[in-house]
Amino acid sequence: MNTSTKMRLAVLSFILVLMLVLVSNVAAITGGGVPDSGNTRPYVGLMVAFDNAGNRLWRCSGTLLSPTVFLTAGHCTESPAYRAEIWFDWNVEAGIPGNGYTLDGPAQGLVYTHPDFNPNAFFLRDVGVVVLDNASVVPSGPYPTLPARDQLDQLATRRGRQDVSFTAVGYGLQRINPVFVEAERVRHIARPNLIQINTGYTGDYSILLTNNHSTGGTCFGDSGGPNFIGDSMVIGGVTSFGINGNCAGTGGVFRMDRSWALDWVSSFLN
Repeated sequence: MNTSTKMRLAVLSFILVLMLVLVSNVAAITGGGVPDSGNTRPYVGLMVAFDNAGNRLWRCSGTLLSPTVFLTAGHCTESPAYRAEIWFDWNVEAGIPGNGYTLDGPAQGLVYTHPDFNPNAFFLRDVGVVVLDNASVVPSGPYPTLPARDQLDQLATRRGRQDVSFTAVGYGLQRINPVFVEAERVRHIARPNLIQINTGYTGDYSILLTNNHSTGGTCFGDSGGPNFIGDSMVIGGVTSFGINGNCAGTGGVFRMDRSWALDWVSSFLN
């Protein structure tokens, strides 16, 4: 099985799991991640995608870049997605059903996917945005920022990659194994370390981060969520893929520092 097929299967599994999650009302950051109970990342939200007929499709995570632009992954906004509804409570679970989940999010808008996004090689251009209808319903800034062009390249030559950390944020599964799934809709934070960049499995379009009980990591539903560089407000990339079905070992992050990602997303901010 080639690399693209493996990663595509990981995302297909993600989509299938989230369909079940939506239907059964079950789906954050795994392992060593912690709930964002202090609401330290209020600009990170949970989105549910809908098609043009109003049918629920899947859920993802994402980040406000402005009062009207919400950054997420391309496979979260790809067809047949048409609109998205978004919640910014750190604990969406606690507000159900009064918060309108899953049919009436406080923030709503049309979805857009990078024009070069290819579902069969999604990891090459895995970036999407939601343009919100109403800026008054979202948390106020300051908002996170995009990285400088090719900013992450400097990490490729840095010694001690285990000391290069990111801050991953999202609303995905907390735990998954053959007999148990923990899937509360709660914003969690993890501190994964860099494993691979500009080489091997990832090429120059993504990075691999740790996913274990020491650092925490990402899982189904965290797709589109931010991976901040260190403790900064700079989004190094968005959660993109996993290499296996139990969210163990490593997590794949689509890089936001490449020109094709920066230019396209910036066009919505200008």
